[in-house]
Amino acid sequence: MRKITEVLRLKHVQKLSNRKIASSCKIGRATVANYLKRAADAGIAWPLPEGMTEPELQARLFPQAKAQETSVLPPNPDWNLVHQELQKKGVTLFLLWEEYKNANPDGYQYSWFCREYRNWRGKLDLVMRQTHRAGEKLFVDYAGHTIPIADSATGEVTYAEIFIAVLGASSYTYAEATWTQSLPDWIRSHVRAFEYMQGVPRIVVPDNLKSGVNKAHIYEPDINPTYQDLADHYQVAIIPARKQRPRDKAKAETGVMVVSRWILARLRNHTFFSLAALNREIASLLSVLNQRQFRKLPGTRMSRFEELDKPALQPLPEHRYEYAEWKKVRVNIDYHVEIDRHYYSVPYQLVKKQLDARITAHTVEIFHHNKRVASHKRSYKRGGFVTVKEHMPKGHQEHADWTPRRLIRWAGKSGPYTAQVVETIMARKPHPQQGFRPCLGIMRLGKQYGDIRLEKACRRAVAIGSLNYKSIESILKNNLDQQELPGQDPTPEHTPVNHDNVRGATYYS
Repeated sequence: MRKITEVLRLKHVQKLSNRKIASSCKIGRATVANYLKRAADAGIAWPLPEGMTEPELQARLFPQAKAQETSVLPPNPDWNLVHQELQKKGVTLFLLWEEYKNANPDGYQYSWFCREYRNWRGKLDLVMRQTHRAGEKLFVDYAGHTIPIADSATGEVTYAEIFIAVLGASSYTYAEATWTQSLPDWIRSHVRAFEYMQGVPRIVVPDNLKSGVNKAHIYEPDINPTYQDLADHYQVAIIPARKQRPRDKAKAETGVMVVSRWILARLRNHTFFSLAALNREIASLLSVLNQRQFRKLPGTRMSRFEELDKPALQPLPEHRYEYAEWKKVRVNIDYHVEIDRHYYSVPYQLVKKQLDARITAHTVEIFHHNKRVASHKRSYKRGGFVTVKEHMPKGHQEHADWTPRRLIRWAGKSGPYTAQVVETIMARKPHPQQGFRPCLGIMRLGKQYGDIRLEKACRRAVAIGSLNYKSIESILKNNLDQQELPGQDPTPEHTPVNHDNVRGATYYS
């Protein structure tokens, strides 16, 4: 109820300022000023005319109030349209209110517009009421359900995992079956999801699955290097959902629920004999799901995708991402790094340093402080070497600590047979440094079993013509060095010195 009489009394009798009157009456200063102005305009002074009641005073000061109450109310905005427009890039509530006000000059004010929109949005499901920008986020996760696939020959059953991806603005959904949740399947599912959606979002929101996140953290989660490599290729940001924050991944949770009910439940009585057959059925049902009418919003996932997300997605890169794994490697003294039992050269200046290796099906790239220092065609030959001439030290002796001559000299301390084995190993390599690694292995055997036993093992290796690390290791493990050799043992002195595979001592000088 208006406090007009009290305002006039405090002003004319108590001579208070508008600020103090507002504080006393618990009303705004603008309201106080409005009452005083209306009283002056109506010719009402203090004291009030005798017998004038409060309603009569209000009628004098607000003659149009009753007429306004019976006037036609402005039209309400279309909140469905407002909610949909908000998901477009750069659109704000204030902009939509301005457009509403331009179309309806007598329409409601901005504060009412915001309040009523929030009230309307609160009646939607949690996943719908969140405002997702078009083309901004893709939520990914695995369903809790699995689907059995039987081997037609043996009858053995394997359970396939179900990968799900949902776009934030349109709820457009992708799903597929994979054998595992391992890193290769995880990465390739992302690639196929991007291609299904014909574009790339700006942000991918995964759960804290081990394939994607090495270590969950509320502020700085540790992203798997291969997953980060995928993100760099497609120019997306990886922002994992926070642990125990279900609202961060509400779209993914709802996507899992919808796919489980509308796809997986329909396949529960089917028998599949291959992953390809299962994925064909999923694709067929997925098309129906994306064209199914929403219950609380107009349109379908497909129509909203075409209108909202698709125009806002980033284009796919020219080339599809090639799966790559990352591995920490340390450079041996032979300036090679080991990857799957094969050895690749790097610049010799990086000896003993830890580097990062990016490994694909066809290439091996080596990085030092994020700078590529070597690139090789991948080889699957176990024990082989790939050596770039430019990576080698000049004359094979730039790295002074380890040289062929030093290794032969060390071997000679154990005995002549050990020295012969070491020299022969290096002589068989295109470059002596490629023999460093097995020679160092023999050095460790000497520390493990002692120099005497090592010399005996090398003596037996020379006798049987098997001069390599594995042979000597086997002799020591099986105590064959303790057994007598049949017949006369060859000696290092009898070894031919003029042979294509023997360089001679002068080579290492």
